[in-house]
Amino acid sequence: MDPSISEQLKRIPQVQKLLESPAAAALIETYSQQRVVETIRASLDTLRAEILSGDASFSVEALFERVTQALEASHRPSLRRVINATGVAIHTNLGRSPLAEEAIEAIRVTAWGYSNLEFDLDTGKRGSRHSHVEDLLCSLTGAEAAVTVNNNAAAVMLAVNTLALGSELIVSRGELVEIGGSFRIPDVISRSGGTLVEVGSTNRTRIADYETAITEDTRLFLKVHPSNFRMVGFTEETSREELVALGKQRGIPVVEDVGSGALVDLTRYGLPSEPSVQEVLNSGVDVVTFSGDKLLGGPQAGILVGKHGPIEKMKKNPLMRALRMGKLSLAALEGTLRLYLHEDRLAERLPLLRMLTTDHDALQDRAQAFRDSAASLDRVTAEVLDDEGFSGGGSLPGQAMPTKVVAVAVQGLSPNALLDALRASDPPVIARIFEDRVRLDLRTVRDSEVLDILAALKGIVS
Repeated sequence: MDPSISEQLKRIPQVQKLLESPAAAALIETYSQQRVVETIRASLDTLRAEILSGDASFSVEALFERVTQALEASHRPSLRRVINATGVAIHTNLGRSPLAEEAIEAIRVTAWGYSNLEFDLDTGKRGSRHSHVEDLLCSLTGAEAAVTVNNNAAAVMLAVNTLALGSELIVSRGELVEIGGSFRIPDVISRSGGTLVEVGSTNRTRIADYETAITEDTRLFLKVHPSNFRMVGFTEETSREELVALGKQRGIPVVEDVGSGALVDLTRYGLPSEPSVQEVLNSGVDVVTFSGDKLLGGPQAGILVGKHGPIEKMKKNPLMRALRMGKLSLAALEGTLRLYLHEDRLAERLPLLRMLTTDHDALQDRAQAFRDSAASLDRVTAEVLDDEGFSGGGSLPGQAMPTKVVAVAVQGLSPNALLDALRASDPPVIARIFEDRVRLDLRTVRDSEVLDILAALKGIVS
């Protein structure tokens, strides 16, 4: 063995000696002695291997810096806040829609102590967790009844399991979509206990296709809004009005999954048209299912609204125990829904709608201000560019939104290396690469987070 390597190894003190140092005492105060001992031993093993390979030398200061970094990393929460600079407002991988302050406050109040989750304050007896948002949903949509579960796939599952368990339900082939995360409508139906009957072709389905497929075992018509894609060209779709009329004639209920769950007319805000829940209900559909965390702008939830009979059956379904929402999600949903009672102020209070409706001039001003600050940093170049953004989350598919982005570069770093460095910052900054440049879209960045991005760039260049 090289004498210098042997000398380095001899200089490494025993674990007990290291534990007697002030640096170790400070770490023990924060992390516990057992965790510090384990981390020191692991760090020493790594250090010895590096010294033997000639890649390191020993110093107490460097060792404790390594131990401190390892302890901080092991105690960092797995679920963390990130800065979404992608411009995708409903970003599935980043938690979809950000919550309004009112929803966050509702979570805080509910989480602080006990709540009347299933307790009727008027009678002093057991209550129902469904009651906390049912009246709100009925008031906002015009439905006779409403119930909520933990996501929209669960809502479709509950509807099928309640209304078509062990029986047939008819769906157009053009609506057998994949709804994200490899979850496909046929698979959800199969797990729900219904027998899927496909009608029509991929691009054309007529009302006669449904009528021909009806048997004595048919219990449900399911219509699925293709919220994550658009089919154009030689196409034909059976309208919900036609399906409702056939359902009434043959005594078969109609359930429609509208996916994104718009509760307001989006064209009023300059956004593309999307069928509203109220519009679908007014057509006579028996039950409508939709998400709480897409265009509605609330927490993850599956919402079912419609006629009293089928909704009450769903509440009594044993599956409800497995699919029901928790108290914190219910609190956030109630806080979000209450914002819709004042639609004239919705765009300023609901973060998702505020992001989607930010006008071109405001985006330009924000991008230019950020460019000027970023370009003042050593080794950083920045340029404002025109680009296109999307709402994301399977909402408003194919509808591009003009936007402004800041393309940033750091001398000495490739675009991929800069993207990785931004993601490794605290808090992590999530951006994207297009045309070999890292692009930051401030549409989805809060004002306070702009400073965090600048701090991340400073850390990278220093």
